[in-house]
Amino acid sequence: MKKAMTLTLTAALFSLPVMAAGDAEAGKGKAAICAACHGADGKAVIPGYPNLGGQNEQYLVNALKAYKNKERNGGNAILMQPQAAMLSDTDIDNLAAYFSQMK
Repeated sequence: MKKAMTLTLTAALFSLPVMAAGDAEAGKGKAAICAACHGADGKAVIPGYPNLGGQNEQYLVNALKAYKNKERNGGNAILMQPQAAMLSDTDIDNLAAYFSQMK
């Protein structure tokens, strides 16, 4: 019984989503280009564009990587894919950390 519990707990831990570990201060430096559409404070300045401020960090990482890999094709993909293509994985983590910590 103990072995089964240990295996179950181990499987549960490995199935948890990996949390991004970005540097918010570094993300702030990269976020200037994002402000044109998503606002300097993370609140979109263009109707229909998403607010990034306060968004879930892992969601932002996943979204940016999907744009970068051309896996996200709806709506504003024509604008976001080239922007995301210029970002390294570290840049993405940092931007996600920066926007997610906004209130």
